Amino acid sequence: MTEITLQLEPAVALFYTRIAERVGLSLEVVLADALFKLAGELSLEALNT
Repeated sequence: MTEITLQLEPAVALFYTRIAERVGLSLEVVLADALFKLAGELSLEALNT
């Protein structure tokens, strides 16, 4: 896998950290899942236009 570095606003990092803690996953996994889902949604939107 390719390693990526992200800079997040503190509030965004806290939001995703709390989600990760509640579901028992690492912050990295939660962020990767969120970005993957967003990429899929944007791809479908682009195909529909």
